[in-house]
Amino acid sequence: MSSRERAVSAGRGTTEHSPARSWRWSVSDIVVASVLAVASGVIFWGWNLSYHLIGNLFVFYPPVETLVHGMWLFPAVLGALVIRKPGAAIYCEMVAAAVSALLGSQWGLTVLSSGFMQGLGAELIFLAVAYRRFSLEFAMLAGAASGLTGGITYHWIVPMYAYAPAETIIHIASFALSGAIIAGLLPWFATRGLAAASVLGPLASRRAHREPRLSLGRSRG
Repeated sequence: MSSRERAVSAGRGTTEHSPARSWRWSVSDIVVASVLAVASGVIFWGWNLSYHLIGNLFVFYPPVETLVHGMWLFPAVLGALVIRKPGAAIYCEMVAAAVSALLGSQWGLTVLSSGFMQGLGAELIFLAVAYRRFSLEFAMLAGAASGLTGGITYHWIVPMYAYAPAETIIHIASFALSGAIIAGLLPWFATRGLAAASVLGPLASRRAHREPRLSLGRSRG
């Protein structure tokens, strides 16, 4: 293959894998993100009401109760996977937190600070790849990062827990694991399902169901 042919081939690969698109939010982006966030806030509210029962499942070792805390993280990753533009993770997590507070969260307005930090964790992962990678491993990594920043918030920014150092590590690690699975893996499948159902027509994620499952290690040849 000549150097010119290689250049053309490389150019085609770049266009295929990293198409140029605007990071500016459209009206459709705002509407869809808002609907997702409000619906998530209602789910938060229901989850809050039932949490006192669910939390009792971990009385044998309270530091691992964060294994189910991913339920408070999923709007960040879902919003980012669907909208695929800067700010989507923070926006969806913050709006969901605000809705749950308005409906009557037992944690009051403190959920806004935790919502911001949890959204920030996911946002940073997609920012690191310039909002161009939305495959399974990045979704799970974003969920884990959301759990990590959520754990940091619970222990040092808006303290809700006081554990010994080893138990603090377990508590935060369990939060990150829950984030990877509940807030990363499940929203990734949900996004592909929505795309397959053709309900994401005007959005950048409309072909999510046709994208490769994994990005890392994938051949570009």
